[in-house]
Formats: sequence, structure tokens, C-alpha cells
Amino acid sequence: MVLIAKCFYTHLCSILVRQTNMKALKTISDPEAFKLFADETRRKIVFLLRAKEMTVSQIAEELNITPQTVYHHIKKLVDGGMVEVTREVRVDHLIESYYQATAEAFNFTVGKTSSSLKALKEQTEAALNALQRAGFPVQYDEKLVSQLADVQMEMTECCGSKKTQEALSKLDGLDPLTRMEAEEWAGLISASAKELAKEDELRKKFRDLLRSLAKK
Repeated sequence: MVLIAKCFYTHLCSILVRQTNMKALKTISDPEAFKLFADETRRKIVFLLRAKEMTVSQIAEELNITPQTVYHHIKKLVDGGMVEVTREVRVDHLIESYYQATAEAFNFTVGKTSSSLKALKEQTEAALNALQRAGFPVQYDEKLVSQLADVQMEMTECCGSKKTQEALSKLDGLDPLTRMEAEEWAGLISASAKELAKEDELRKKFRDLLRSLAKK
């Protein structure tokens, strides 16, 4: 199943720069890798590295943080399979590494585990913080974050099609947005009337929860 795949696609597809050595889509099934995206700095680093290869010092300058902080995040992203070393250049007596994202977009396919649910809660809170910064009058607490994450998990379990996602991931030449639409349409084609009704119910529940945040 794909956990809030559309949320990631919305962010990751906002700067679509085709690279010859970069996959359009990469599927990651490690729950720990999914947790990495709950951190805003790591998301920013991946977004930068989708556009071009950069060194730690270049990333640090772009994000106005220390190289030590960047290196800490880069190491985790490399271990998670989302960033890789593309080349190394000798500068005086030092070897400087250039990094790049391993794909333009990522599908996170993890089961309902405590780690994945925790990561989903962290990502949900990050999205709500973004709404606040954008001027939306939303107020929330830990209970509401948990409720939103639970409903998203239910929608994924109810309406996600792992078999379809795996089949589409093997197709060449599909850009991330096309792949996302194909997955959604395949779900509509294959879903039963009962499943569609359940999805509508969960979407309404999720929408009502979001709207309740602005009423507090």
C-alpha cells in the first residue's frame, strides 16, 4: 500500500527535472526510510538534489544551515536509498562528494506497523504546520493528528492496490504524475461498489476532521 502517496507526489512533482541517470519513480518499502520524510530539512535536501547534484557545502549554503547538519541528514538519506553519491572530486588534499536524489518521486509501500503509523503522524503534523504558515487558521492537538493519520491509514488499506502499484512501477516511460493518475483510475476500475462507498465515507470523515481544525 502507499501511504499518503498523493501528498508526496504533490511536493515531489512540483520541480520535475528529468535527469538521464535518475529514475522517474522509486518504490521504498522500509518503514524507517518513510520516517525520514517526516523531517522538513530532509525533504528540502531531497527536493534540491532532484534538480541537480550538489555537495554538502553547497546544500548548507542553499539552506542556510551548517555543513555538519547537512552531512548528518545526507548520511541518513543515503542509507534510506533516497540519495546517492554521483561522483567524487579531489579538492586540494580532500575528496568532495556530489550527491543526487535517486528518483524524481518516491512510492512508500509499508504495512500498518507502529513505525509507519508514527511516521504518518509526523508527516501529518508537518503538513498541518505548513497550512498554518500559509495563513490557514488551523489549530490542532496530538489527538486530532492521530485521528487524521488513522483515517489516512484506513483509506490506504481500503482503497490501495499494491498489485496495481507494483505492475505500474515496472513500466518504463511513465512520468510520476501519469503513474499517479493511472493508479487512481485502476483503483476506480477494480473497486467494488462497497469499496467505493467505504472510500467516500472515509474521505468525508477526513474532510470533516480537517474542517474542524479551523473552527477551534
